[in-house]
Amino acid sequence: MTRAALALAAIGFAALGATAVHAAETPALPTGEWRFEVMLDGTPIGEHRFSVTGQGDQRQVVSDARFDVRLLGFSAYRYRHRATEQWLGGCLVALESSTDDDGKPSRVQARREGDAFDIKADGRTEAVKGCVMSFAYWNPALQALNQGKLLNAQTGKLETVQVQRGSAGSVEVRGKPVAATEFRISGAAQPIELWFSPKGDWIGLDSTVAGGRKLTYRLP
Repeated sequence: MTRAALALAAIGFAALGATAVHAAETPALPTGEWRFEVMLDGTPIGEHRFSVTGQGDQRQVVSDARFDVRLLGFSAYRYRHRATEQWLGGCLVALESSTDDDGKPSRVQARREGDAFDIKADGRTEAVKGCVMSFAYWNPALQALNQGKLLNAQTGKLETVQVQRGSAGSVEVRGKPVAATEFRISGAAQPIELWFSPKGDWIGLDSTVAGGRKLTYRLP
């Protein structure tokens, strides 16, 4: 198992900005808590928790991922990631993250200063103009905002993406099939399929990662 096989988990936690998005155009942001069981090819490897709190147009997002892949009883891969994001009117105003990717540490610190969003990541700095967004899986308006770049919370890099509405289907939630609509994020390191219920609740994530393996998030 290589680090690349699970690199998707770090994209945007919540995750993970679009320079063409304006706060006035952004629908109301949701709040809530999610605890996803994470599976690799159907085998549980850990969990990823998300908490979104706040009032008005302010939101705080905390995500915490813990994965352990074992092979023949031995640890083959270990991943820890925690990120805290501050949002205002649909745009990031601050982000801090720390990651242990199988023994390889990384940190990202970012904050809006004036009209620029300053990003510091492992000795690299970058100032981005305009509204910046991460891979906000929890936000059902992600597709409607039509953003072209999203901030990867593990690497601190802006990734060029396309978000498109996909087909209707169903996702198993706590042992029962639930009608769902797919939204696909392409252009990132690995394509990501998000699933939302008819009420707009985030209920699942799928992706094919390195080696053709399937990474799955489901609510237990």
